[in-house]
Amino acid sequence: MVSDILPISRSQFPMTNRLWIYDTTLRDGAQCEGLSLSLEDKLRIARQLDSLGIPFIEGGWPGANPKDVQFFWRLKEQPLTQAEVVAFCSTRRPGTTAANDEMLQAILSAGTRWVTLFGKSWDLHVIESLKTTLEENLAMIRDTIEYLRSQGRRVIYDAEHWFDGYKHNRDYAIKTLEVAADAGAEWLVLCDTNGGTLPHEVSQVVGEVAEIIESWDISESEIHPPLIKGGRKPQIQPLIKGGRKSQIQPLIKEGRKSQIQLGVHTHNDSGVAVANALAAVREGVRMVQGTINGYGERCGNADLCSLIPNFQLKLGYDCIQDEQLVRLTQVSRSVSEIVNLAPDDRAPFVGLSAFAHKGGIHVSAVEKNPLTYEHLEPEKIGNRRRIVISDQAGLSNVLAKARTFGMDLDRKNPACRQILEKLKDLESQGYQFEGAEASFELLMREALGKRKRLFEIKGFQVHCDKGREETVNSLATVKVTVNGQDILECAEGNGPVSALDAALRKALRNFYPAITDFNLTDYKVRILDSGAGTSAKTRVLVEFSNGQDRWTTVGVSGNILDASYQAVVEGLEYGLVLGDREAIVLTVSSY
Repeated sequence: MVSDILPISRSQFPMTNRLWIYDTTLRDGAQCEGLSLSLEDKLRIARQLDSLGIPFIEGGWPGANPKDVQFFWRLKEQPLTQAEVVAFCSTRRPGTTAANDEMLQAILSAGTRWVTLFGKSWDLHVIESLKTTLEENLAMIRDTIEYLRSQGRRVIYDAEHWFDGYKHNRDYAIKTLEVAADAGAEWLVLCDTNGGTLPHEVSQVVGEVAEIIESWDISESEIHPPLIKGGRKPQIQPLIKGGRKSQIQPLIKEGRKSQIQLGVHTHNDSGVAVANALAAVREGVRMVQGTINGYGERCGNADLCSLIPNFQLKLGYDCIQDEQLVRLTQVSRSVSEIVNLAPDDRAPFVGLSAFAHKGGIHVSAVEKNPLTYEHLEPEKIGNRRRIVISDQAGLSNVLAKARTFGMDLDRKNPACRQILEKLKDLESQGYQFEGAEASFELLMREALGKRKRLFEIKGFQVHCDKGREETVNSLATVKVTVNGQDILECAEGNGPVSALDAALRKALRNFYPAITDFNLTDYKVRILDSGAGTSAKTRVLVEFSNGQDRWTTVGVSGNILDASYQAVVEGLEYGLVLGDREAIVLTVSSY
């Protein structure tokens, strides 16, 4: 239980297991270099997050760009099932009023129940960025929150640059929070916007802020000011199916002092965004903001794919349902596909290598008891254990890997030793199977005499021609035999490998229509002996996907086209094997 792990909490933070997760992938995450989201991308990600059980989803800044306006309107037409969609904006501009600020009208038009408002906590930003006075900044915070409350919105206040502001001018930073709370904000979120704060500093500052908030004395009448003058109800269209009431109810009803709750928003510029969020929660924070896969500006935001399992499985907090938690890995990888960024294989919890074991001693131990080298069961977050095959592998690796492919091998089977020897021989030639498991499965089936020859390549030619407009055109011709029938096809591509891939698909798709769904998603080339210059041996890794699964194959040759040919051919073959795997599960015992 949490109470057994964490220090005794302060009175305004009752020891409850509920922790509110706030996702900002669609706004803060979209600021990641190399990441661009279309309207459809944002809607698809929002539905992934909704299915994961995330209670708050920040949709963007309505009015800042047409895409975000359309996003909120589309969700009115097709609402989410459980999540609260939140609009994001800044305080009003200096020298005006919130009621006359056009930016805030766009926020209200979004129709969300909740609005996240960010304001300046650091006096440096007030003076240098806003070019206004400290007093005017406080007025901007108060006026904007009171206006949003008068229009029926509930407010989350993001205290931008909080930790830097607190270090440089503690009294003023605290005053900004006090004004926000007095104006009607229900959550005060402390933001480490520059990402330079370390965990011990976060613990100290959050602890001090919690004690200060406890001392505030704000009367009950100030908790919820009238929503709209004259008693008229606000016109807010629910963005949740069926118009159900928000799951985010007033947190405590005993008074404003008890009702104020703290949140945290951390960036990863010092490599400790996750650690900082964990430290803040230990000091009483009850809302944690972050992004899927840690996407974000510069070095990224706190990664919810690490935070959620840490909070739920290790600290005992309730973030999402257990049946939703098992979808975490799938959601992580689905979002990676949507944003068109390669998944981080070494990401904690959800990465392809998070539960991968390579050393023979490690594999042997894990086979006996997974606790020996795993900190939790990968199935709890939808991941799986992987046995990595390499020249460091022992017989335990081969046996364990075979089981993941549906092959139950007997340790006494001579084929096991043959596979191991073949593996090490090929890796001495430059092959690398720890990153090309599909090729290893085909190798294993070959050694066991169970590799079904779906097609045979008789030969290929690739021709490249440089045109007048300085463009290089590639044409590939392949000769393939399928079921005793010779097929000769050619195709063009924007490069020799692209042309070869297209020609192979063209020759095979009439026999194997599933090939149409295979996409070549990654292509990597490694020079193995750079001292040989242009005669160097080349290793090519090719990744394919069918929209659900990913697999990688390898080819090695002194000719880069031949290496590419090997990898592409095996990639297409394995995709077909994968689709028919249930029909070819093997049980191989000793002779």
